Amino acid sequence: MNWDPVTAVLFDLDGVLTPTATVHMRAWEVMFTRVLEQESATQAPYTDQDYFAYIDGKPRYDGVQSFLDARGLDLPYGDPGDSPDTLSVCGLGNRKNELFNEVLAQEGITAYPGSVQLLDALDRRGIAMAVVSSSKNAPTVLEAAGIAHRFPVVVDGTVAAREQLAGKPSPDTFLYAARQLGHEAEACVVVEDAVSGVEAGAGGPFAFVVGVDRGAGRNVLLEAGADQVVTDLAELM
Repeated sequence: MNWDPVTAVLFDLDGVLTPTATVHMRAWEVMFTRVLEQESATQAPYTDQDYFAYIDGKPRYDGVQSFLDARGLDLPYGDPGDSPDTLSVCGLGNRKNELFNEVLAQEGITAYPGSVQLLDALDRRGIAMAVVSSSKNAPTVLEAAGIAHRFPVVVDGTVAAREQLAGKPSPDTFLYAARQLGHEAEACVVVEDAVSGVEAGAGGPFAFVVGVDRGAGRNVLLEAGADQVVTDLAELM
């Protein structure tokens, strides 16, 4: 990949820099399996395909709503302050977050070696870097992985809510990150593993969109708008 015209790179976090997707997937699986058992004996079991089709890359409450809609389950939206025990969209989102934090605290997290190699290479080139994640846990994950110091700008779910930015697949959070870095979007590269994130990159005036295939599928990411698909970020050096 030719990095000469690139001034900044906007990275998704989960599945791109850290393997937190597996932690997220496990938390979603536990939570929705219990919900399906409670709500209907006729529902098909929750699978990883549900995660990639309805949840991956989206803000937490949007992921809950998307999955429930797909299964024809009608629950009240509720309020972000809902208890994790509340049977509402926000309550389920909060329950999932609680499960995620439990697993993260127990097992920790390590950044992908290939991703760290790329971060080192970009740093040597003087290319600016930001993290753009739908997760409100992004700062915690970055600290746990020991890479928080590399990113002067982190646009997570909390920032998006505060700034009233539309979540992925809208390009708004990526555009905001570019502005915060002080770089033109046209000189920025977006790196994403989720379909909704690739669509967000393709929906903006960014120089290039890299898809990272961690399970969504190469062709799926290309169809969503990725200019190139890799399985490890070290391939981009």
